[in-house]
Amino acid sequence: MLAKIQGMLFNARTQFSILINNTVFLSIVSSWFCAQFIKTVIRIFYGRVRNVKELCELMFWRTGGMPSSHSAMSASLCTAIAFHSGIDSDIFILAFAFFMVVVRDALGVRRANGIQAKRINEITKVLSDRGLADFKSIKQVDGHSPMEVFVGCVLGFFVGVAFSVL
Repeated sequence: MLAKIQGMLFNARTQFSILINNTVFLSIVSSWFCAQFIKTVIRIFYGRVRNVKELCELMFWRTGGMPSSHSAMSASLCTAIAFHSGIDSDIFILAFAFFMVVVRDALGVRRANGIQAKRINEITKVLSDRGLADFKSIKQVDGHSPMEVFVGCVLGFFVGVAFSVL
């Protein structure tokens, strides 16, 4: 039993080692980290970060803003797979389709939801201020502007190229 557990742990370590040395994986993680870092620096520069908790949340979790980390990751994935497997491979076609869905979602659905949530919160605040109703505001999930998505895609492309060529 102990030998079986040791074998499983050795296999897990081997698999983890293979994962962290995979150029496609590294390009995805690096493009996400770069986008979040740039986004955080921009917010700090404009004085929009008030405390360490908000800084950490922005660096590792918060969505929206310049550049789009979702677009950067999906562009990096698509680019690294293009170099690794070729643009005529099935996996590249899958990655490209995923990239298109992510970009469409960032520009369309998530952006529209964020705009709608903002307007609903404005309306409910006015109604609450007038005493007509008691509403709790809904969560606003920011989408991205076309420029934020474009910059994310360019960043992801170059990170994918860097990890594939270097």
